[in-house]
Amino acid sequence: MRKSPKFSPEVQDRAVRMVFDAKDQYPSQWAAIESIAGKIGCTGETLRKWVRQGERDSGVRPGPSTVEQQRIKDLEREVRELRKTNEILKLASAYFAQAEFDRQLKK
Repeated sequence: MRKSPKFSPEVQDRAVRMVFDAKDQYPSQWAAIESIAGKIGCTGETLRKWVRQGERDSGVRPGPSTVEQQRIKDLEREVRELRKTNEILKLASAYFAQAEFDRQLKK
């Protein structure tokens, strides 16, 4: 099971904006990330992931945006449910076909 997020989406968005705004003040993006991560109380790697996702959401970096990732997740869940339903229907169909076959033999 997934752990509940420690940081609200507002805090995450603010931290990402801080990294984008402060990129010129540091020698590298990673230096900005480490500095800001210490200020908000998360690890540098956590903030780096947020920044990468923010870049994908804004179109700067290739890859699926947050909205696209959620849509993919929803579609995968729907496919799992439909496969399960199809399996149940196949089993029910086979059961009733066998029952009909047995009934015809008893006549």
